[in-house]
Formats: sequence, C-alpha cells, structure tokens
Amino acid sequence: MKDINKVEYYQPAEKLAKILMKKTQNNDPLFFRVLVAYYFTKVASMMRCNIRTHDRGSIPVSMYALNLATSGQGKGHSTNIVEEQVISQFRQKFLQDTFPIISMKKLSDIAATRAIRNNTEHEEEMEKIEKEFEGLGTLAFSFDSGTTAAVKQMRHKLLMANAGSMNMEIDEIGSNLIGNVEVLNTFLELFDVGKVKQKLTKNTKENVRSEEIDGRTPTNMMLFGTPAKLLNGGKVEEEFYAMLETGYARRCIFGYSKGAEKNLDLTPEEIYDILTDTASTTYIQELSHKLGQLADISNFNTSLKMTKEVSLLFIEYKLNCDKKAKTYADHEEIKKAEISHRYFKALKLSGAYAFIDSSADITMAHAYSAIKLVEASGDSFMKILTRDKNYAKLAYYIAAIGREVTHVDLIEDLPFYKGSEAHRKEMMQHAIAFGYKNNIIIKKQYTDGIEFLTGESLKKTDLDKMVVSYSTDITTGYTNQTAAFKELHKLTQMNNYHWVAHHLKDGYRNEEHCLSGFNLCVIDVDEGVNIATARLLLKDYSYLLYTTKRHTTKANRFRIVFPLNYTLKMSKEDYKDFMSNVYSWLPFDVDKQTNQRSRKWLSNDGNYYYNDGEMLDALLFIPKTKKADVRKQIINDQQSLSNIERWVMNNTDTGNRSNMLIRYAYLLVDTGMDLDNIRYNVLALNDKLPDKLPEGEILSTVIISAGKKIHLRDTK
Repeated sequence: MKDINKVEYYQPAEKLAKILMKKTQNNDPLFFRVLVAYYFTKVASMMRCNIRTHDRGSIPVSMYALNLATSGQGKGHSTNIVEEQVISQFRQKFLQDTFPIISMKKLSDIAATRAIRNNTEHEEEMEKIEKEFEGLGTLAFSFDSGTTAAVKQMRHKLLMANAGSMNMEIDEIGSNLIGNVEVLNTFLELFDVGKVKQKLTKNTKENVRSEEIDGRTPTNMMLFGTPAKLLNGGKVEEEFYAMLETGYARRCIFGYSKGAEKNLDLTPEEIYDILTDTASTTYIQELSHKLGQLADISNFNTSLKMTKEVSLLFIEYKLNCDKKAKTYADHEEIKKAEISHRYFKALKLSGAYAFIDSSADITMAHAYSAIKLVEASGDSFMKILTRDKNYAKLAYYIAAIGREVTHVDLIEDLPFYKGSEAHRKEMMQHAIAFGYKNNIIIKKQYTDGIEFLTGESLKKTDLDKMVVSYSTDITTGYTNQTAAFKELHKLTQMNNYHWVAHHLKDGYRNEEHCLSGFNLCVIDVDEGVNIATARLLLKDYSYLLYTTKRHTTKANRFRIVFPLNYTLKMSKEDYKDFMSNVYSWLPFDVDKQTNQRSRKWLSNDGNYYYNDGEMLDALLFIPKTKKADVRKQIINDQQSLSNIERWVMNNTDTGNRSNMLIRYAYLLVDTGMDLDNIRYNVLALNDKLPDKLPEGEILSTVIISAGKKIHLRDTK
C-alpha cells in the first residue's frame, strides 16, 4: 500500500469541502469532508448503486456517519448549502421523474407475478398493488426520527418500488439519542446489505398484513451534534457507548472537531468577497447540474466492477487493519471492532466516489481516497474515546476560572456537575486525582462551614529562568531578573548584595510589593548539622549550598537553595504554610523564622556547592491540597518519631536501607552524640523499618562508619 499521508482526498468532494470551509469561515476540514462524503453516498444509494465484489457478492453503496463539532462551526449553514444548492437538482429529478418511472415498472412486474399465481387479471392485481403502494405514504427523501414500525413500512415501499434508499439524518444527536434508541437499533440490522427481519403482527380486517417482498434497501444515516451534548457523562453518553459496543463502532465513519479558530483579522469586505466568490458559486452550480444528471434513469442500478488490483488493495488494507486491531487488549473491544471493519466502510465509500465520477469501475484512486477518509475517521473515533472525562473538565474549569468557587457555583456553571452529593463528591475526588498527573492543583478551605475551591494550572520550572531580585540596599532599588540555576552562585557569592526569591513591584521589598510567582525554596541552617552530613542527606536532590558570613569549620552555617519543579503563585499566608511544610519535611533543624515571601538573603563570598539530582517536588508542600493533607496525616501517624527518624522511615526502601541508616548515624554524630547512644538509636530505628537489616550487618557497617566520623569530629 501507498503511504496514506501522501494520498489525496477525492478531489470533487475536497473542492466542495474547502468551499464550505470558506462559507462558514471554519478552518477545520474534517467535518465538511465527512458531510460531503455522506451526501455523495446518499446520491449513489438512492440510485441503487452497488459493488460487485469477488468474494462477497453484490454490496449496496451506503454510509453511516457520526459527525460531531462544537457550536458555531457552521454545521447547519453548510448542511443547508449542500441540500439546497448542491443536491437540489438530483432530488427534484429523482422524486419527480426517476422514482415514479422505476416504481411503476416494478409494481407492474409484481402485479404480473401475482396475477399468474392467483389466476387473476393483471389490472385487478395492479389496482390492489397501487392502493397498497399509495397507502404506505409518500417517499421520504430523508427523515430525522421514527419508529421501527415506520422504518419497516418505508422499507416495504422501497421494496415495492425497487428504488431509493432510507436516509435518517438526526441533528443534535445528544438531545435526540434517547428518543431514537428503537429506530437506531433497527438501523443496526440494515447497514450491511439493507435487510431486516419482519415483525409478526396480527392480521385483521382493519389491519391486513402486507405480503412480504424479498429484497434489499440501502440505508444511510447521518448523526450531527455537539460533543458536549452527546458526551455528557450521564445517561446519554452511557447509551451512546452501548450503541458503539453493539455495532455502531464498526459501521460509522466518524468526524470529531473540538473547535476551530476563525480568522478574526479579516475585514468585512474580505468576508463579503469570500461569501460571494463567483468561482465557488460556479463550481456548486456545475456540481449540482452533474448530480442532477446522475438521477437519470440510465444511471439506475449501476453495478460497479472491481479489478483484481483494487480487490488486492482492499484485502491488504483489511489485513493491516486486523493486525492493528490485534495490538489492542481484550477489554478494548470497541477499538478492535472499529479498526477491523475500516476496510468495509472504505469499500462502500469508494463505490460512491466511482458513481459520482460516472465510472464503471472502482479505480485505485477511488479506493485510496476512501481509505484516506476512513483513516481520518479512525483518528476521530480514537479522540472520541479518549476525550476529556467530566472530572477532567471539572479540574480544568476550577484551574482556569481564577477565583474561589463553591459547589453551588459549579452546579450552576457546569451542566455535568449535577446529581447526588455522593456523585459530585466522587467526581471532585477524581478531578483532584487527575490534577496530580496533569499539573493542576485544587485547594480546599472552609469559611463558616462552606467549602471554597481554588485551582491553578502549574507551569513546569525552566531551570534557565529562576526568579530572583537583588539590590545593594536592604529595602529599595531591587532589580527583577530570571537567571539560570547553574549560574545562581554568581549572585550568592557577591559581597554585600541582598536578594529575594520573588520579583518585587517598583523594586521595593515588602510583602505588599511581592509579585506572584516563585520557583526557588531557600532554607537557612545555623546549627545541628554540618555541611558534609547535610549534603549526604540531600544527595538525591538538586540544590545550591553556600556558606554564610557566620560560618566556621566548627559551627557550620549555610544556606540551601532548592529549585522547585513547578513555578507557584501564593498569598503571603499560603507561602508561610508552604514553608512550614518544607521545614517539617527536612531531616534537620533550620531557621523557621524565614518563612516570608519578602525575606531577603545576604550574599557571601564563601564556599558553595552544587548538587545535581531531582528537583524538589512542590506538590508535597502546597497547603490545602490533598497531597499535602496526606503528607500531614503521615506525620501525625509518626508523631513518636523525630524529623530525622521520619525522614529515614519515609525515604527507605529495600535497596537503600544501609545508606539511609548511615546518613542517620552521621547526623547523630553531628549532634555530639557518643557511639553507644548512636548504636542504640540506629538499632532502634532499624527495628521500626518494615524490612529491617540484620543487626550484625549494622554493627559491621553503619556503626563502624559512625565511629570513624566520631574520631574525625573529636580530633578537630
């Protein structure tokens, strides 16, 4: 097979689709491609075009389509153009000339057969048949709803006439799906070759059961609508998925346009020129005339041939589809069904293209163009299955609205956020969980018993754009800048410079002038741990460590600057809570009075060290979030442990137990503890680990290492 990306769409259809795009000022072509393909197929189907295959016999040309697009994309306008300007001549000629002529001939044939069988006069049987035919009502060129009984009645008329097709076209399918479940189930049977089982009804004088006629009636279906109405997370979506599972996934060609941006830079005159373009008008008129000619009786019952080359192409396409379907798991039945039947949808569509071209054969060009559209349909189908769930929409809404909202606000603004309290609670939990994986933070807080929610879409930190401001003055003259993290030491090592991990309005340093947005977390260490031990404990994280003015070899005093994995925006109150959460996470004591956004740090031309590791996960510390609440609960459950014990417990797994216990022992050395007490504390903590090390291993490794470090400490 050729590379489908290099194949062109069927040109007459593509030219019309582009005209419709211009007329509606919509730059997304898929909706119009599916729309035009449907109406071309409808024309071929009404004329009973069929395909003579080498393996399946004769197959009627027909098409089922689900074409979804958001409001304002020109669904109604483009459909009106096609119906009133493009296929209008075909419709008029077919209904006024072709259908009456063909149906009369077929009715006469039926009358002749019955006259012979019943030993009656032809005129007598003809009169009965004409009465029966008229009693079935006027042929509906298309209809937007129905019942199974009505569909079978219309089918009986088509069988008697031996012409035309059934064409159901439902707009706003999301609103009308539930009301048409019965007829949609009937259409499942009609897709392949246009056959459906007859319903047995009681025969009475008032309701005489008509004589069944064997035959096929090609059936077409177009379902329009907006994604939001159909995929609403409720009963409609549930029913829609049931339809896909029971057969519509394999039968439909899908269009799914989530939104298209209109060119708002056009002037009124430019738009007027587009809408009145004579070239477009001329093409539509020429195409309408051509379709009108196709309604001529000479084109009726066209039987398209397939060369061996074309047959081999569809066989190869089927094999490719089957191989692709096999890659999906057993629970992905809908996807497997859609992929494995693409070849059949493409086969029928290629027949429509050949009929529009007045070709006696389906050519390779027809086949490839049909396959190209069916592949685009498959992409749309996968988007439908993977579209945002309601809990994702909820998370995005809370993050984007930019203010506090209550549950009442959500119920009023979001149609899908309804139902029972339990249902809404579950949706909110899913939204919060979705946010974890998609950089969205949803915060909760209570005021007078009312739950308020705020959200924020977090931006990943660019290590080349760390937020800082600096000045030679304590309060004024600050310059805002973004700097590469690896170059940050150039600021921290300058003498007598003051710097802040926020930008400041007008260069003035106080809380009110702090601009929202930070991606650095700074901690100050004055006692309790030396630099070597701090570096060992934090070896898994990225940071810049630099010594402060009061640093000595005996009393290590230093500052650690962590880059956060996300840039955060916080009020001064939330920032304090954020820093408090960081303090409780650290394994050693730090200065806890430095928790203000406007806190300034003094640079110092001392020693500095960079460590390359993981960026600090800001999500662990953001207050009023589920993740922070979980971490707090862990801390509450471990109240009997010190910070360093908790650190070891929560960062230890099977592969690093010995290393973590060594880090713990080194920190105890820094506190001035003797070897016996260190041995006791290390063994005690080891006993609390879920998978503790053998005591002998600890004594021969961890304690010996601690003893060497004590020796170094005491000989300084």
